[in-house]
Amino acid sequence: MMKFIAKLIFKLSGWKTAGEVPSIKKFVAIAAPHTSNMDFIFGMCAKFIFGIKLQYLGKKELFRFPFGFIFRSLGGIPVERTSSHNVVAQVVTQFNKHSRFVLAMSPEGTRSYAPEWRKGFYHIACGAGVPIVLCYLDFENKITGIGPTFYPTGNMDKDIEEIKSFYRKIKGKFPEKGVR
Repeated sequence: MMKFIAKLIFKLSGWKTAGEVPSIKKFVAIAAPHTSNMDFIFGMCAKFIFGIKLQYLGKKELFRFPFGFIFRSLGGIPVERTSSHNVVAQVVTQFNKHSRFVLAMSPEGTRSYAPEWRKGFYHIACGAGVPIVLCYLDFENKITGIGPTFYPTGNMDKDIEEIKSFYRKIKGKFPEKGVR
C-alpha cells in the first residue's frame, strides 16, 4: 500500500526515481543536498518505491506525541543532540548485530547551508566496515536517485571532498543552501 501511495505522490508531482539499490546487505546511505522539509517526504517516497528497509537518525523532539509513532514506524531512531552520547558507537553496534542494516543520514545535519559536513556518517561507515551509498534529491530535475557506492579509504578529508564533488551538480529545493 505504501509503495502505491509513494508512486502516486511521485506521479502527481512529476517526480521520478533513478539508479538501483546496491546488492550489498549493509551500508550507510547519505542523502544530499538537504535544504528543505520536503526532502523527508520525497526521501520516504523513494524508500517505498525502491523497497529499501532503512533506519534514519532524527532529533528526539520529532519522536514525541502525537507523531512519534509515525517517525518510528518509518525507521526513525531518536537522537539526543544536546550532548555526546557516543551515537557513532551505538550505530556501529547496530550494524554488527544485524545481517542486513541500512542507515540513511544527511551529511549536512541541517537544512541550512553547512560549509562543513558532520562527519558521523563517515565514522559510522568506517567503524562498521561498510560502504557509503550516495543518494540524492534533485529538485531541478525532480529526481530522487541512488548514485554510486563509495568505499572509505580512511583519508577522511580527501574522501569527503570526493563525495561532495558528486553532489555539487545536484540542486536542492533551495540551491543556495546546498553543497559548494
